[in-house]
Amino acid sequence: MPSRLRTRLRAVGVGLVAAAALAALPAPAAHAASGAPEFEQQVLFKAAQDPGYACFRIPAVVRTTAGTLLAFAEGRRLNCGDAADIDIVLKRSTDGGRTWGPLRVVTAGGGDTHGNPAPVVDRETGRVLLAETYNTGRTDSASCSVPCDRTPHLQYSDDDGLTWSAPRDLSDEILPADWNSWYATGPVHGIQLTRGKHAGRLVFGVNTETWDGSRVTANHAALIVSDDGGDHWRAGATDSWPIADDGTFRQKPSELTLAERLDGSVLVSGREQDGTDLGHRTQAVSRDGGDSFTGPFRDLPDLYAPQVQGSMLRLGDRILLACPGDPDRRRTMMIRSSYDGGRTWDSVDRGTVVTTHWSGYSDLTRIDRDAVGLMYEGGAVDARDEIRFARFTEDWLRPRRGPDPTTPDLARHARPAAVLGGAAETKGVAGGALEFDGVDDAVRLPYSDRLPLGTKDFTAALWFRYTATTGEQPLLWMGGIGTTQPQVWLRAEPANDRVQGLITVRDGAAAPRSASVRTTGAYNDGQWHRLALRRGGGRLTLFIDGTSIGTADVPGSVSRNSPFGVHIGQRMDSRAFFTGAIDDVHVWDRALSDEEIAGRDASVKDTVLWLPMDHVRGSH
Repeated sequence: MPSRLRTRLRAVGVGLVAAAALAALPAPAAHAASGAPEFEQQVLFKAAQDPGYACFRIPAVVRTTAGTLLAFAEGRRLNCGDAADIDIVLKRSTDGGRTWGPLRVVTAGGGDTHGNPAPVVDRETGRVLLAETYNTGRTDSASCSVPCDRTPHLQYSDDDGLTWSAPRDLSDEILPADWNSWYATGPVHGIQLTRGKHAGRLVFGVNTETWDGSRVTANHAALIVSDDGGDHWRAGATDSWPIADDGTFRQKPSELTLAERLDGSVLVSGREQDGTDLGHRTQAVSRDGGDSFTGPFRDLPDLYAPQVQGSMLRLGDRILLACPGDPDRRRTMMIRSSYDGGRTWDSVDRGTVVTTHWSGYSDLTRIDRDAVGLMYEGGAVDARDEIRFARFTEDWLRPRRGPDPTTPDLARHARPAAVLGGAAETKGVAGGALEFDGVDDAVRLPYSDRLPLGTKDFTAALWFRYTATTGEQPLLWMGGIGTTQPQVWLRAEPANDRVQGLITVRDGAAAPRSASVRTTGAYNDGQWHRLALRRGGGRLTLFIDGTSIGTADVPGSVSRNSPFGVHIGQRMDSRAFFTGAIDDVHVWDRALSDEEIAGRDASVKDTVLWLPMDHVRGSH
């Protein structure tokens, strides 16, 4: 369609077009009457069922103006590596994702990498545009050499994805000279704005790097916009983060997913990769149609996710986020919701689990008024085993939950801690304590920037009693989780006949290091025991009932890079819960003396958290 005709159509207003399209959709079906399931899924791409490919990755999905679902993926011919011979492939569904047509090749790599599909639909013309990124292919499974010769391209379809234009190189329009190393479109659907003076604008995200001839010196996240239906594109909002000489940087916002909020602003959510700021998800907002960001990207420490791409979709005043919920590894695909435009997100215990299998990249689309489609990487053995398509109703998502019961945190300016799962009051050492059932009971502190201990000395202390003889028994968890994420924890391990305290640190660009201290004996006699972990004077010391065991400290930050949480009676990834009672949890960001640790009422000076654990408010 000529550009000038598209321009005349745009004068009608994309808001009216979108409203008319929505009005034409069928009314929601009554589940009880129709018997339609609230959730169903199927394997969409898999090497065993699509010959010629070793692996499929990087899903993206859109709904056309005719109602057809177009599901894109990278078809990796030689192996599952990111930089080998890769095609962009497609399957179509004309019945809302219930059945799918055969695999089609949109663009063949021909030995090179054609990937990172980022489709967007122009609702005024029906044209489907597909941004993508190319680089020279490899014959092994290694990553692209640095600097990587990545270039953006564009294809389009005017017949609902049946045929596609020849790829057009967009380098002259959206590849500035200093974005000369890594460059990636999407990979996830782009959006068309429906509100305000920029209604009709097409927008998708990219992330890039700058190479100075010897090393990568900066990370960039940007929005790419078009005001003429995709005939011309330009770089709009851009956020750049320098990389220090030692290779460290605060953030690397990447793999951007977008949602237009009710007020017309654009919420941008990205993967955060290896920055020193806390968190694996990061966000920014544009209030001028993608021309600029209102401020730099901001990490979300308490939004638990591994380092992975995610996807967003707005349903009325609710925004959905699909990404794995495990803060360390790519598993447990989950849908979480925000009801305030992305300012806050559901915690993992409020999200809806799609699968507990390994899971990775994803994309979301509205199928009709009643159904949502989720296309995601998943597998019982590896997240790259297959690409699945799940179809679900909004009713299938867990309903919005009211406030949790709380227990007071007596640290200065602290908010109460949430009591999860029904942890109940019980008799403590001197007053009350909380009893945990080992199934889902826990206490979680709301995130505050006072909680990360960083490189400081600290002391953590609590009372515990239990009789369990098996299982991991987490007592206190602060920070991230896994072998590479900074953290502090205390736990009992009765099967190994011990109680252990551990820290993992990051120091500059060096590899993470851990130090731990263990008791001899599990202390699972059903009696109260006093436990403390102290970092100070170059030593990491564990105290149990007045007895100290020490080891050398490992210098560095115990809270960097990773998602951050503070949990009592629970591992951060919810894979283990404590069975027993805990009393008087206290953390100071200084090393207490032996005398202070021995006394029950140590000074409140430098208190980071103080949970007496003596009562629960708002319990039912």
